[in-house]
Amino acid sequence: VEDKFEGLIDLIYNNAMYYFDDKTVRHNFEAREIPESMKAEAAEWRAKLIEEVAATDDALMEKFFEDPDSITPDELLAAIRKATISMQLVPMLCGSSFHNKGVQKLLDYVMAFLPSPLDVPAVRGINPKTDAEEVRHASVEDPFCGLAFKIATDPFVGRLCFVRVYSGKLDAGSYVLNSRSGKRERISRLYQMHSNKQNPLEVVEAGDICAAVGFKEIRTGDTLCAEDAPIVLEQMTFPEPVIGLAVEPKTQKDLDKLGIALGKLAEEDPTFTVHTDEDRGQTVISGRGELHLDIIVDRLRREFGVEINQGAPQVNYKEALTKTVQHREVFKKQTGGRGKFADIIFEIGPADEGTMGLTFVDEVKGGNIPKEFIPAVQKGFAAAMANGALAGYTMDSMKVTLKDGSFHPVDSDQLSFEICARNGYRNAAPKAGSVIKEPIMSVEVVTPEENMGDIIGDLNKRRGQVTGMESKGNARVVKAKVPLSEMFGYVTVLRTISSGRATSSMEFSHFEEVPANIAKEVIEKASGKRKELE
Repeated sequence: VEDKFEGLIDLIYNNAMYYFDDKTVRHNFEAREIPESMKAEAAEWRAKLIEEVAATDDALMEKFFEDPDSITPDELLAAIRKATISMQLVPMLCGSSFHNKGVQKLLDYVMAFLPSPLDVPAVRGINPKTDAEEVRHASVEDPFCGLAFKIATDPFVGRLCFVRVYSGKLDAGSYVLNSRSGKRERISRLYQMHSNKQNPLEVVEAGDICAAVGFKEIRTGDTLCAEDAPIVLEQMTFPEPVIGLAVEPKTQKDLDKLGIALGKLAEEDPTFTVHTDEDRGQTVISGRGELHLDIIVDRLRREFGVEINQGAPQVNYKEALTKTVQHREVFKKQTGGRGKFADIIFEIGPADEGTMGLTFVDEVKGGNIPKEFIPAVQKGFAAAMANGALAGYTMDSMKVTLKDGSFHPVDSDQLSFEICARNGYRNAAPKAGSVIKEPIMSVEVVTPEENMGDIIGDLNKRRGQVTGMESKGNARVVKAKVPLSEMFGYVTVLRTISSGRATSSMEFSHFEEVPANIAKEVIEKASGKRKELE
């Protein structure tokens, strides 16, 4: 335990692995007999292991009832592998990666228990030309296809694209098709990644994982395939960021370095985004949570040598409409010469369930608004959604039905109708029950039972709703839905409540309407920022 941790007992081979503290030695361990003081405990747990494994295999079960001691390690390995692949068992190992103890056993058992590409069904995808489903087997005979699952920047090699090859083979220096962009990409070099070393490869085949260099526009989640056999594998869906942070370099000379570094980090991580707040002229980085952004800031300093100043974390609220209303908007401007004129009558309200973006319906009859001006109206409403009427937050979905309107043969143009649509949105949205929505997080806290009451009380204070409680060994697991705005600094509070014994995890769940009193604060805060800028 702790600084007296010397090794571990392998219940399959029934021996003890002792480790040495010399990190320079590659094989820093040796197998010995289980120490006398632990033989009884090891025998008890080995019997439990054999019983659990035998329950998944009929032949082993018979042997277990006849003579449990006659079961060999090879039989156990085969049964555990079969049960792991069929998802009946989850093997657990222990160790310390920091001290390089137990890592070797973990890798051995990854090889022993986890499925090879031949143990799982062939991968399925869609042919982008025909929309028909196609299958690729883990064979070099099938056309090449692979998934780019990670983009990374290496200080020596440059941009690396990690690829899992599902079928066929890929030669260094050859071309592949990127199914997303429809463009050819040249893969100039291939590497087998080994910790922080790169071993050059001439060819990779089905079942391999490699790193490719020389590409131009590959992103995380792209399917790479043979040019004459296009296929799109199941695409990754990345949740949008829910928390933002304003950043600026500490010195002016780091301004360019910061831009380049943020660009590289955003390319690596699709859940991390960078944008410029036009109103305030600030660079805002957005991610999945406090820890995510803390790591980004730390990487900026360590990997890119950029020191930054940062603002307080900001929640990414959304705006939404709750009812449909009809509105007429007239835009007139006379400047002495040719003026501006547009007149539109429209219905505005929430979009259909599951629809994102602007749903625009044109019901204008009789040419009351010429056809060439209709796209300008649509463009005006789409642009207005980026700046909500209540507090300036983005609106994810909205439905607009253009009913009628009028135009002036001289003063009307596309810009007039676009501005009219923007103004119409601003004036009609409050009447359409515009509300603020906030990100709600799924929070899971693992805690000793004696601290459970205090933790539930604290979650309730944070406007949390406890959705479930269960036991996990000697600990209790509390599950709750809590607004992100109430979770800043929660890890520190949790440590205080539980004397450091509780742990928590958090992930985005959904957006939900903000209570009226909180919404008032959010709107006032946003209005205050606008006044500052004015």
